[in-house]
Amino acid sequence: MLKVNNIDVFYGNIHALKDVSLEVNEGEIVTLIGANGAGKSTLLKTLSGLLKPKKGEVLYQSQQIGGKAAQTIVKNGISHVPEGRRVFSTMSVEENLELGAYLRHDRDGVKKDMANVYDLFPILGERRKQPSGTLSGGEQQMLAMGRALMAKPKLLLLDEPSMGLAPLIVKRIFEIIKMVNEQGTTVLLVEQNANMALSIANRAYVIETGKIVLSGTAKELQESEQVKAAYLGGL
Repeated sequence: MLKVNNIDVFYGNIHALKDVSLEVNEGEIVTLIGANGAGKSTLLKTLSGLLKPKKGEVLYQSQQIGGKAAQTIVKNGISHVPEGRRVFSTMSVEENLELGAYLRHDRDGVKKDMANVYDLFPILGERRKQPSGTLSGGEQQMLAMGRALMAKPKLLLLDEPSMGLAPLIVKRIFEIIKMVNEQGTTVLLVEQNANMALSIANRAYVIETGKIVLSGTAKELQESEQVKAAYLGGL
């Protein structure tokens, strides 16, 4: 579905990604783990059209999308939930969700997907008329995910969905990511919470200072001494 081949990306004067290659197959949850500043968010921004690779290629369903406009990439079926949620705080929950579907013209499909989002996140249905700025951090994360799902993506890019959330809410967010995947959406998940990410992923990559240094099945990485020492608290 998605193939990244030897890309280099600069963020200002910083060489943020160096010869990065990875693959996401249809139906998978693939996670990318690494420390702050390793290049995780830069990669997702590149895949969603916010940054352009200096070299290499990004193939989505065998088509080159590296450097294409973000709007074109959304139309092609990729949605990005950015780090920090970034909901429109003065707009209601429902208005935020409607914005997620702004490129769609299938009114009945939009209505059906809105109902599905409210099924996945019942609290959003209860607060649909409430300004999104009044929601808790966990509820805003759910809204950001729901808004991305309103674009009806085939591939969902999630950037640090657990950041700043209480453990109970994190558990729920990860349960929902798994449910979304089971409903047919492929997921590329960027996470610092390596333990949670590896617990739901099929495969994983480790990125350090802009380079992929390790890859394998989630189980293999959970059992890797290198990963245990660096990301799993030595467990």
